[in-house]
Amino acid sequence: MRIDAHLHVAPEEYVAVLAKVPGPPGTPEFTLPHAEAFMRRYEIDAAVISTGPPGVFFGDQQRANDLARALNERYAQIVAAAPDRFAALATLPLPDLDASIDELRHALDELGLDGVWLPSNVAGGYLGDERLDPLLGELDARGAYVLVHPFFPPYQAPLERWPVWLIEFPFETTRAIVNLIYSGTFDRYPSIRFQFSHLGGTAPFLAERIGSLVARESRFRAAIAHEPAHYLGRVWYDTALANAPAGLAAAAQVAAGERIVFGTDWPYAALPEEGGDPAPALAGLGSARAGVDGANIGALVPRFQAKEED
Repeated sequence: MRIDAHLHVAPEEYVAVLAKVPGPPGTPEFTLPHAEAFMRRYEIDAAVISTGPPGVFFGDQQRANDLARALNERYAQIVAAAPDRFAALATLPLPDLDASIDELRHALDELGLDGVWLPSNVAGGYLGDERLDPLLGELDARGAYVLVHPFFPPYQAPLERWPVWLIEFPFETTRAIVNLIYSGTFDRYPSIRFQFSHLGGTAPFLAERIGSLVARESRFRAAIAHEPAHYLGRVWYDTALANAPAGLAAAAQVAAGERIVFGTDWPYAALPEEGGDPAPALAGLGSARAGVDGANIGALVPRFQAKEED
């Protein structure tokens, strides 16, 4: 069983919007028919779908509200038509917190979506910023599944010649994780089930350095209930665009094997055109690969656990 925990799908109207804004290549392949063809080619049995960046805010909040509602209702239709094949994460009309909380309630409580995706930063405020607490409080009350996806950094990239996803995106995820730890956010909202994209950016590799802050400055140790390693070990990491031995080895040092889930990042994944195994490097996991490929996602999408057991 192979279940993709990080696959981007969007309705045609959203793809049309994306074509008008700067972003990574590949958006024409965002549509559901393309995604289903991709899943067949690489023997992917089910997937967790989300839009991912850039989200829905393009300078017009009302438009963002309307587009988020339309996207989430379309996702609900996709899941209802094939609940054993798709789970879906809601898009929120950030940065408006009130509108986002309203949409969260509609998406999870009424539409029955499986969780939400959040960007690494919201209008320059990284996850862990206290201004986002009302939203995280709502998510915590539901024990929600939250995919954290790197977002465009709120600064001019120092090396502008390189695409933002090459260097900045992994560090965006790392900044979010560090801020969530040292702001005490993981302590305040322990019930949120966080999945971090791309094996957590650089956080697993830098785990010892991240943890060293508590030994250097007592004020940071006093701000959190556990050692930083505790928080790094209790979240989930997906392998999207990170299916390589070095990254997997680092992630395995900070998290138990059941905290790693398979992901591709379709349509941004660079995979062999002939299909087959989309992540040959995972073979190095031996018997643990079965969990990464499928069983581990059951902690985030329980009905997929039942599918795996069938």
